Amino acid sequence: MYDLKVFSCNASKAFAEEICQYLKIPLGQSESFKFDNDNTFVKILEKVREDDVFIIQTSMPPVDANFMELLIMIDAVKRSSAKKISVVLPYFPYVRSDKKDQPRIAITARLVADLLTAAGADRVLTCDLHSTQIQGFFSIPVDQLTAEPLLSNYYARKGFDDLVVVAADAGSSKKAYKYARSLGVPMALLDKRRLGNKQEVAIENLIGEVEGKRAVVFDDEIDRASSLIEAVNTLIKHGAKEVYAGCTHPVLSGPAIERIKNSPVKEVIVTNTIPLTPEKKLDKITVLTMAPAFAEAIKRIHYGDSMGEMFDSDEVIKLISQV
Repeated sequence: MYDLKVFSCNASKAFAEEICQYLKIPLGQSESFKFDNDNTFVKILEKVREDDVFIIQTSMPPVDANFMELLIMIDAVKRSSAKKISVVLPYFPYVRSDKKDQPRIAITARLVADLLTAAGADRVLTCDLHSTQIQGFFSIPVDQLTAEPLLSNYYARKGFDDLVVVAADAGSSKKAYKYARSLGVPMALLDKRRLGNKQEVAIENLIGEVEGKRAVVFDDEIDRASSLIEAVNTLIKHGAKEVYAGCTHPVLSGPAIERIKNSPVKEVIVTNTIPLTPEKKLDKITVLTMAPAFAEAIKRIHYGDSMGEMFDSDEVIKLISQV
């Protein structure tokens, strides 16, 4: 069996270090910086010939620069004669540009898939895509992990006997149903309308019963927090006694932090697929780690073991607690 090597681009150093701790291997040595002319330079500082290489890079500002750094590192590893190159994307770049729903726009998520493949990636490992159809944009294997077991288990341990799971909109109802089923609680649905490209929303109706209950809103990401705050205010207006939230990817752009800070939301649970910068850390925000799940997935891919158990909620909790 050829050696397992894990490298990280600049946006995911801490996450990659945590993964390597679980795998009991050192993080691969590389350097990456910009010249004065703004060109990115990447160099691999150790042998990777005939090795199984995993490169970790999440999507966060500056998104384009971070993605370009990833492409250059893939190329550097490929030209260093690695046996296989797997790209680990905790948060997928341009994940919301997954369809042509307006005239004369790009399907950028498909472009990202093409660029990763052209650069030399043999496999992609990611987490909670905004739309699972993105897996079909690739001609190489794509494995998608989910934070659902992690987030569900957090609220299960709280022992609330009056919990209701709320879908932020019709599009997230399938995911919300999985959370509700996992927790063994009822579900409600918000009727949300997005206001064009303004990144703001309006909620018109609530389907389900939340009065006198603790409501928790799950979603794949929180960006500007407009959907979350509108949902929280609507649920409070309909009699929810407390509102919680959970998401995989804490994008938290623009006014998100101030909105969460000043809102009645009790607690927001996120994962570390995107690192929180100091100004984004609030007492209301609790971070759970996805590193054990990614470490287990990397190990299984490397040794050719089944990935099937990684999609069973009960098994994932057992697996990541043992990694």
